[in-house]
Amino acid sequence: MRIAIAEDSAILRDGLTSLLTRRGHEVVAAVDNGTELEAAIEAQADAGTPCDVAVIDVRMPPTFTDEGLRTALRIRESHPEHGVLLFSQYVETRYATELLQGNARAIGYLLKDRVADVSEFIDALERITAGHTVLDPEVVSQLLRATPERAALERLTPREREVLEQMALGRSNSAIAAALFLSAGAVEKNISSIFAKLDLPTDDAAHRRVLAVVRYLQR
Repeated sequence: MRIAIAEDSAILRDGLTSLLTRRGHEVVAAVDNGTELEAAIEAQADAGTPCDVAVIDVRMPPTFTDEGLRTALRIRESHPEHGVLLFSQYVETRYATELLQGNARAIGYLLKDRVADVSEFIDALERITAGHTVLDPEVVSQLLRATPERAALERLTPREREVLEQMALGRSNSAIAAALFLSAGAVEKNISSIFAKLDLPTDDAAHRRVLAVVRYLQR
């Protein structure tokens, strides 16, 4: 993969660069702010060598609030298929939901403290590069709590919530079955029930299912 990084912590930025390089990936830019990241992505695109995914911290200079999310929105506006992984200690719901309301392909949001090992991080980047949506369950929970449409969600059973969480991670029906020790039929039944209770159309693509849920919650 060709990867660009925007992270204001020099130690973490250099650590990510070293980690990815050792595993055979190319880090085309490693900067500490969104402005330089956007410039680097444009330069790579103009040169005919676009990067596959950008790893972006949420809170960066100058205000250390939501610069990373706003940077991700601008990148996706100019390059709709560009992969974006928000990698932060914080969940910022306002711009996160706006980001997911658009084309949710190739978008991820992971929390730094909850990434258990390097392989999990690399797997997330590979899935995003392949066009999937990858969301940390805690991000999903906070996005759901931040929305006013609570009644429909409260109709979901605990098992349906677990399945919805797995869907948000970008997992296929078979992967959900393995993770929750369910049969394929049980997973399909739960997903159908989720769509019915949330008044959503069925769709086999995991990233589009996540987008549909977020759109419903924000409408």
